Amino acid sequence: MYNQDIKPVTVKTFQKLKENNEKISMLTAYDYSTARYIDECGIDSVLIGDSAGMTVLGYENTLNVTIEDMILFTKAVSKGVKRALVIADMPFLSYHISKEETIRNAGKLIQSGAGAVKLEGASEFILEEVSHLTASGINVVGHLGFTPQYIKTIGGYFIQGKSYENAVKLLESAKRLEECGVFSIVLEMVPEEAAKYITDNLSVPTIGIGAGKYCSGQVLVIDDILGKYYGNTPKFVKQYVNLQQIMKTAINQFNADVKNGQFPFPENVFNIKEEEREKFEYISTK
Repeated sequence: MYNQDIKPVTVKTFQKLKENNEKISMLTAYDYSTARYIDECGIDSVLIGDSAGMTVLGYENTLNVTIEDMILFTKAVSKGVKRALVIADMPFLSYHISKEETIRNAGKLIQSGAGAVKLEGASEFILEEVSHLTASGINVVGHLGFTPQYIKTIGGYFIQGKSYENAVKLLESAKRLEECGVFSIVLEMVPEEAAKYITDNLSVPTIGIGAGKYCSGQVLVIDDILGKYYGNTPKFVKQYVNLQQIMKTAINQFNADVKNGQFPFPENVFNIKEEEREKFEYISTK
């Protein structure tokens, strides 16, 4: 467990870790308890991902997640974090309409407890949005490679940057995001060689998810590493425990104990004093 006196992780911490060639650790969280566990274990950053759409809300993808959903998750997670940098995803269509709408929605996430927001893509419009946000004092993380919010146009879960030419294009997009003021960039489902090339040619740190070991840091979905999510587990995930099986074992045992009349056990019951119990027994014998 980390020392409570350790200073909170900030944007400057991210940059310092990159400059010192130290890795940045990041995990997703969507609730208070999980966020607190992650924070107490010394993880550098907690990402409130719109992956909550699938892991928590049961959607097929992230597209149905709303800004109201993200505000609720952000409020819950931020209450459990004292050290880690809290980053909140801006969900689909929360930053694609106008600069004013983007600032309003990003501001709501910051007011809910986030220290930064994350946006996907690097189109001209997105670059303008990023510049607008950073100029307004809001910390921004970029996201390149596979961008889940564009899954309908990408056409599926495909690796990005598989050729040198495509890797160069990703680097160009990353550099433009860097110029617009992002303090970090997530690279998702990018070949390790391409991710290294991009990381080595940027000033800001990269956070990989399915992008190999040469990124400045790594992020995974908490439900994936715990073996809790019911969907498919991506190749880039290492499952550290099968929480699904552990949970099912506990739930099955509880169900059996209830059905058999064993639960609650004596240690789970409140009892009255002996003299009061005798009164109940006297009344019941009349």
